[in-house]
Amino acid sequence: MNGNLKAIINSFDITGEKVSFTAITDGHINSTYKVTVENGEEIKKYLLQKINTFVFKNPDELMQNIVCVTEFLREKIRKNGGDETRETLTFIKTRDKKNYYRAENGDCWRCYVFVDDAYALNSIDSPEIFYEAGRTFGCFQSLLSDYPIETLYDTIPDFHNTEKRYENLENAIKNDRAGRVKKVEKEIEFIRKRKDDTHLFTDLIKKNELPVRVTHNDTKLNNVLFDKKTGKGICVIDLDTVMPGLSLYDFGDCIRYGASTAKEDEHDLSLVSIDLKLFEAYARGYLETAGSSLTEKEKELLAVSSKILTLELAIRFLEDYLNGDEYFKTDYPDHNLFRTKAQLKLVEDMESKMPQMEEIIRKI
Repeated sequence: MNGNLKAIINSFDITGEKVSFTAITDGHINSTYKVTVENGEEIKKYLLQKINTFVFKNPDELMQNIVCVTEFLREKIRKNGGDETRETLTFIKTRDKKNYYRAENGDCWRCYVFVDDAYALNSIDSPEIFYEAGRTFGCFQSLLSDYPIETLYDTIPDFHNTEKRYENLENAIKNDRAGRVKKVEKEIEFIRKRKDDTHLFTDLIKKNELPVRVTHNDTKLNNVLFDKKTGKGICVIDLDTVMPGLSLYDFGDCIRYGASTAKEDEHDLSLVSIDLKLFEAYARGYLETAGSSLTEKEKELLAVSSKILTLELAIRFLEDYLNGDEYFKTDYPDHNLFRTKAQLKLVEDMESKMPQMEEIIRKI
């Protein structure tokens, strides 16, 4: 494999002797390698990533979005006196000036500069860390508030359209391609009772009561890089799903992932709940940097967005489970089922704490 990787990295505008490749195993979708390159006495690091074209069917539009957004961010960061080499990603073009490399077998690869002296987290160990994540995602939202949204491609149509996700689940239940419907009748009933929740946001968009913005659309905690020296959040990564969306998608999804007391695929459901201290820490950080760019309606719905985005992911996990695990990487046959159960337990806990969550937002 290393021989193939060397040929691929040589297609990008990089000079020097290729030293090593290390597989990065985090993430559900793409295959990623850290590349160390020696150029005389200078050592540079890059990330080489194969784009999952099953998920992202149009790599031209995908990479156009990412490159344009990062260039826009770089200019904003520079004007604000920041460090554009650390506060956003820097993509490397191919030697023929393209945004990605397409191999003879059809595989698509991209390359960007590795942000050194930084780390990502899969779980929260303090409210201060989650506060920093909130500040970082809020800053990302704020910096892009005047980005020309009409120039962005909708690379995954209906990605956070919860109403459409619910319809897809019903189709998966009807088709029962993997023969698993009887095994998940309880989960199906739970979701069907919350059908009305699934079209709250789409109804408000149709009424022009929520603004469509440039959003990240996949704001898991591990998509923030933290500075090793200061512990401050510095950079938002994994920009595949940057496209038009709602600020509520970004806020709700990060709460779902980061303020949960358990893993996304926790087997012991008694461990799954929403940590209100973490919820408040993230909300404070997010509103500190993004608050002035949000409408009152957006702020009013921040708490409930956490529940809706959690429900949406449960729907997606269950649909994938019923379809035979085509989308998400799985480590064992019922992985998506355990993911579904954990998310539904989190929805239930959020419902019981929603008055407290809404009061926290009002106080902030």
